[in-house]
Amino acid sequence: DVIAMAGEAAALLAAARAELRARRLSAAEELFSRFIRGGRAGSDLATALNDRGQVRYLRVEFAAAVQDFTAAIECQPGFEVPYYNRGLVRYRLGDFDEAMKDFRKVLELNPQFEDAALSLKQAMLDKEEKEKRGY
Repeated sequence: DVIAMAGEAAALLAAARAELRARRLSAAEELFSRFIRGGRAGSDLATALNDRGQVRYLRVEFAAAVQDFTAAIECQPGFEVPYYNRGLVRYRLGDFDEAMKDFRKVLELNPQFEDAALSLKQAMLDKEEKEKRGY
């Protein structure tokens, strides 16, 4: 029945988050993946994709993390957190232009997102510094 399935899904998501908080990344990734494969839609799916992206980011699997953050954005375009997370990965990879686009989008969606404002400033400074050094 639908209510039992919704309860199982919520329990699965809660378990996955607990594993992420405990930094048991393999277990967290497996649980998030199981939740995502369950074919859900909406904000829970966007959150699960974002959180699995976090796991992959922590495992230094940047391409997979960007894929999950992008999928979360496609699933829920008004959710600012995956834009921020994707921006952080792009920043770490030295792709300052794309990082700045993501941080600007975060601030468009949520002008109070302080970390995004700080990250945007840092990306702008680092891009300028990179250009001064000529590479």
